[in-house]
Amino acid sequence: MSLRLVGPVTRRQFVTSSTAAVVGAGFAGTIAAAQASKASLSGGSMRVIIDTDPGVDDAFALLLAMRSPELKIEAITPVAGNVPLELTLPNALRMVEIAGRTDIPVAAGARTPLVRRLVTAAYAHGENGLGGALFPVPKTKPVSQPAAELIRQIIRKYPGEVTLITLGPLTNLATALGSDSELAGMVKGVVMMGGSLSGGNITPAAEFNIYVDPEAARMVFQSGIPITMVGLDVTRKTALTDDHVRILSAGKSAVSQAAATIARNAIDHNRGQGFLIGPNMHDSLALTAFLDPSILRFDDYYVDVETNGELTAGQTLGYSPNQGDLRRSPEMQKQAESSMVIRGSAPTLAGTRISPVLRDKYVPNTKVALDLDAARFFNLLIGRLSS
Repeated sequence: MSLRLVGPVTRRQFVTSSTAAVVGAGFAGTIAAAQASKASLSGGSMRVIIDTDPGVDDAFALLLAMRSPELKIEAITPVAGNVPLELTLPNALRMVEIAGRTDIPVAAGARTPLVRRLVTAAYAHGENGLGGALFPVPKTKPVSQPAAELIRQIIRKYPGEVTLITLGPLTNLATALGSDSELAGMVKGVVMMGGSLSGGNITPAAEFNIYVDPEAARMVFQSGIPITMVGLDVTRKTALTDDHVRILSAGKSAVSQAAATIARNAIDHNRGQGFLIGPNMHDSLALTAFLDPSILRFDDYYVDVETNGELTAGQTLGYSPNQGDLRRSPEMQKQAESSMVIRGSAPTLAGTRISPVLRDKYVPNTKVALDLDAARFFNLLIGRLSS
């Protein structure tokens, strides 16, 4: 599988075909019907910002979010990741139009990582990010504020109330945190699709979202914000199937029909590359972890991100005194937690450091998802999208 480096030059614009290539003549009428019900879907009690790089599974997550009445979606902030921003931004706008939720502000985010060239995942998501599924050019326009500034404004408007659901590289959030030293203390939490304690998918060490911008990810993990990490440890168990597509195809709404179109194209794209299953619904599972945490099992870790390794940049390391083959008594587990230090690489003979200790006290900063009930997850995902 090849990687594609995208520099700062102007990128080829996404070319769409006619609206008839999407879901047929009923598309616009169903959007209007969905728009009529948006008032009931916008009154949720849980304020969220969805930071995303659509992306097949991102598109599913966005549609799920907009079909979840528990959520008050304050903004959607696309970022470059799975495909360049020139595609993730219109893809996000397409999803709000399909769901009849053009009341949600969509703000353009970062075009490149903080200090690195952009690596995309068109090999997994297709050249347009949606597995090749074609939708009309969106009529809705993004708001004028950059994503990082909109994130900052919303969090300051609702201190302690906003959870960020991050589904792509963490560049937008890191930029917002870097611009406002008090902001981290006002964020209710971050629920991220990203990372892995069991190996990567872009390199043997790194999961894609963290790999693309490890410096941004490290800023977020070290910010003090309560973090829930939904990574490859669980998302690898969420393969979309032909049965799911059939259920979605039978749905009458624009959301269900669009999801079916994306799913069919994504499955065909995977099969065309020789994959026997998938694609996995990584981002929808992260959103589900916020909607219904009981579907997953979590353990506490101190998580940090490797930024310097030639072979391991983007790796997420989970430190815990209670993991491993040897088990301690409950009393000794508490003692181990109080005495554990966080170690990095041993110092070199030529170096000036005298100790590999990075932190002298173990304090968990992340709830890491380690298992899930896949049947309950798909019941929620497919049930809401097809209704």
